[in-house]
Amino acid sequence: MRHDVYAPDLAPSRAAVHAASGNRLGASHPRQEGPTDLRLVPPALAAWATAALMLDAPTVWVGGAVVVCLVAAGVLLLVRRGGLGDGRAAGPRVGPMSGVGSVPGRDSAPGRGAVAGRDAVPGREAVPRREAVPGRNSVPGRCTRPRRQGSASLRLTWPRTAVAWPRISVAAVLLCVAAAAVSAGLHGADLRRGPVPGLAREYATVTAEVEVTSDPRLTRPRVQGDHMAPTSVLINADVRRVEEAHGTAVVTRAPVLMIVDATARSSGAGDADGASTSSGSGGADGVPRPPGAGDVDGAPRPPGSERSDGTPGPPGSGDPDGAPRPPGSGDASEAWQPADDRRSPWLGLLPSTRLRVAATLAPALTDGDRIAAVLRVRDPGAPEVVGEPSGAQRLAGRLRAGLREATDGLPADARALLPGLVVGDTSRITPELDEAFKETDLAHTLAVSGSNLTIILALLIGPPGLAQRVERRGLAPRLGISLRTTALLGGALTLAFVVVCRPDPSVLRAAACGAVALLALATGRRRSLIPALATAVLLLVLYDPWLARSYGFLLSVLATGALLTLAPRWSKALRRRRVPPRLAEALAAAAAAQALCAPVVAVLSARVSLVAVPCNLLAEFAIAPATVLGFAALAAAPAAMPLAKLLAWGASWPTGWIADVARTGAALPGAGVDWPGSWTGAALLALATVVVLLIGRRLLRHPWWCGVCGALLLLVVLQPPPLTRVVTGWPLPGWRFAMCDVGQGDATVLAAGEGTGVVVDAGPDPALVDRCLRTLGITRVPLVVLTHYHADHVAGLPGVLRGRAVGAIETTGHEEPVDQVEFVRREAAARRIPVMRAAAGEERRTGALSWQVVWPPAQPALAPDGPNDASVTLLVRSAGLRLLLLGDLEPPAQRALLRSPAGALLGGVDVLKVAHHGSAYQDPELIRRAAPRLALISCGADNPYGHPAPSTVAALRAQGAVVLRTDEDGALAVAGTGAELRVAGD
Repeated sequence: MRHDVYAPDLAPSRAAVHAASGNRLGASHPRQEGPTDLRLVPPALAAWATAALMLDAPTVWVGGAVVVCLVAAGVLLLVRRGGLGDGRAAGPRVGPMSGVGSVPGRDSAPGRGAVAGRDAVPGREAVPRREAVPGRNSVPGRCTRPRRQGSASLRLTWPRTAVAWPRISVAAVLLCVAAAAVSAGLHGADLRRGPVPGLAREYATVTAEVEVTSDPRLTRPRVQGDHMAPTSVLINADVRRVEEAHGTAVVTRAPVLMIVDATARSSGAGDADGASTSSGSGGADGVPRPPGAGDVDGAPRPPGSERSDGTPGPPGSGDPDGAPRPPGSGDASEAWQPADDRRSPWLGLLPSTRLRVAATLAPALTDGDRIAAVLRVRDPGAPEVVGEPSGAQRLAGRLRAGLREATDGLPADARALLPGLVVGDTSRITPELDEAFKETDLAHTLAVSGSNLTIILALLIGPPGLAQRVERRGLAPRLGISLRTTALLGGALTLAFVVVCRPDPSVLRAAACGAVALLALATGRRRSLIPALATAVLLLVLYDPWLARSYGFLLSVLATGALLTLAPRWSKALRRRRVPPRLAEALAAAAAAQALCAPVVAVLSARVSLVAVPCNLLAEFAIAPATVLGFAALAAAPAAMPLAKLLAWGASWPTGWIADVARTGAALPGAGVDWPGSWTGAALLALATVVVLLIGRRLLRHPWWCGVCGALLLLVVLQPPPLTRVVTGWPLPGWRFAMCDVGQGDATVLAAGEGTGVVVDAGPDPALVDRCLRTLGITRVPLVVLTHYHADHVAGLPGVLRGRAVGAIETTGHEEPVDQVEFVRREAAARRIPVMRAAAGEERRTGALSWQVVWPPAQPALAPDGPNDASVTLLVRSAGLRLLLLGDLEPPAQRALLRSPAGALLGGVDVLKVAHHGSAYQDPELIRRAAPRLALISCGADNPYGHPAPSTVAALRAQGAVVLRTDEDGALAVAGTGAELRVAGD
């Protein structure tokens, strides 16, 4: 028997894997891992790019690409199989370990006889590789097989793998490209085949049988000029049978977007930042009109929602996770959704339901969408159901409805967030809350993600690293469930997760990524997740090529990749600098995900969040308990509603914390910075991120510099008003009047003391007016004056009320439009703010500020010709300044004002807030009577109304007024008295 000889000078004193553990006794479960296997990454990326390109490519191109790829792959594989070019011509070489296959890059290196750093020791002869090392390669009590003499010194090998592997890899890439092209071609053909596309180009009226494929959702309200666009129900569906007007019926399968007018009109303004917009020509609903057609009533795809395929829309789009967000309902902050007793019956439809509808077909507004046409339903009444939903969808619908019922008694934020955290049901998320989550990059928590599934499966199997060991924890071993049965239960949970959360592409992607992440963690090998993630991407893209164009899918893959590649290294670096392990892991995960996802988020929102990492850290520890308790409430609701309500109440605490984190972070003055919303901007942000990381790596060695940089970042985010005033000059010291830049609308502020201001009108966008008031340092508002109820003056009211002490709201007596009137009342009632009516002759004072209402009269002789002529008009005196605020008065009301008793008081004002955004409809006599020194106009850049009118600007300048406008000069602040009148912009 031959005994192996151990060379002490060639072996380390401790195994490297134990030494790296930091423990004197080494790691309890040591693992030695080789380099990351990236062989599946090129095929996955190639399939992804191919699917994105081939979805709308002509059939000839798709077929040609498939044939070329198959032929090239076949040639490569046949050449390999025939043994040609396998490297035998290179001849033999000498190397250790006779009879053992070479490893690419190590044993196959030309002219190399020993492994560098192990078999070859500098200054010594090359020692043949030992056959066994006591305590490592040899097993006590077992004889090792002796080698023949000289077997360790000579080996004849050929570098076969060094040549073969590239060919196999290229062939695999080509085969994946061919498969992706076939799948994308077939899915893209669904949009072009059948009669639906042709009928859509003719704007034909048809009777169709459709199958619902998504949950119905309401469009967000949007301000169109001075009114709110009507609300519509959006439903994704497949047309299965279509009948033309002459009676011809055709069986087909074409994806469409159904648009149905909501029977109950929007009852409030909501947040304009969630407002719908459309590009190009089309009706109010974003559906293209045929030439010469009139206005088509409805609502377009809103920014912040996605395309019909689950892909986020253009810049300003919201959920990166791929889920369109319907508006919320329930309390005053959600007043823009119809109440339950007025809800459209279409909102109760479940996926897989079959309907028969009479509708008008229209082409999709933009190319590249997942729909063949838009189906405009003519009758908004109850839908005609011809096929009930499947049993699985009915069960999922009952579970989701049960969770909503269990959350009914919770505070508003918890009631809105909990269904979204658990099953992705965002039907109660308000635009205001949604905007806060976007500002802090917490939007991923509002939609289904892989972390939801991971949390639930981790509850079943315990700590993932122990899942395959005797010490495994979780519910399964406590209940005596075997490992194989546990795996089956995990699969069943995953399937139930997909059914309850709807098998939409975004949900399938979340389930796949979550399952892959848990699988990799359960094996304890982080590096194995890269090929597993590549496999998941490849399979999902082949299954649904539309995912290749989904921003949500891209963000998910980037975030998962960051957690697997960057986060472990950054966590280890932080631990080396004495950061606690758990904090290091959380900080590294949040920073890595933000670094990789930020460029894509910037493309969608044209903004970069500076508070994303700390907000995600603060919210992270609350997500798991909220999710677990939420799923428990979901499961308990059908059988025991009181128990479900109790569990939902427990989940409301962490859920409320998450909402508070989002609102607080979004309210910070420097929460984010504007950034170019293009791929060029994304590239610049990626470059800036790399530079910051390189600088930060060096700064970590200098704690003092780290503290200085942290303090500077804190100042940028907090922006203390005194410091901001010194740096930017805004707001103007001693300002008396400010006009906020809120786009096409009005929002002005009268200074009434330190941190106090009277707000006149709120503009169309809550976010913009809130930001303006924050920069002005306004925290107390004794009075909000809403000159009239048009949406461009009242829709931003939630932004004025957000986080401020408001004393009262004063409005005009002409209560039209009704929906805006109801919205204002609901917002006021939710915060217990009294609403009063203004009338001519009323005088008020607070500190050095006083004002008089000069219009409208308490008892008008004639009914006003619309809300504009009933605008509340104020004559203001502030520290020697005289200001006239005209609202949106039209010439008839302006002439009546001049004839009124207050007309004699209007002469020689210092500042004039020009009526109706500077429109051409102005009374020349009023301009001459007022003779303002400074005329301010609030209007939006490139507005479709041509405001301000050149004739109005010329008339003001002819009277000696300096004319400034927010579309060119931004927000404006006025200070000084008499001859020392000063004005500055932000």
